[in-house]
Amino acid sequence: MINPFYGLVMDPERNPLRALPKEVRFQYMLILSYLWSTAFTLWIGSFAVFGPTVAGHAVILIAIFFTGDIFRRARIRALSHRDQMRDPRDGTVLYDDLWGAP
Repeated sequence: MINPFYGLVMDPERNPLRALPKEVRFQYMLILSYLWSTAFTLWIGSFAVFGPTVAGHAVILIAIFFTGDIFRRARIRALSHRDQMRDPRDGTVLYDDLWGAP
């Protein structure tokens, strides 16, 4: 299956460049070979870079969520100790002995 398609692209007597002189055909095929070699090299090379890139992004996302959680917890604890011990419905003290005395 690949052989007929290969001939349509790579055989200079069958590909669309067949109407050009042989020297020009060779130059165009050489340029196309550099183009496709570069394209496949970059494509295969991107596989080697993909894993570390994903890991780097994961580290950044974890840091963002960790920072957000710290800020959220700090906002909750911004109230004084006595304010945290009040019932939010009516403001009465739930437990106001800081030292644990009876």
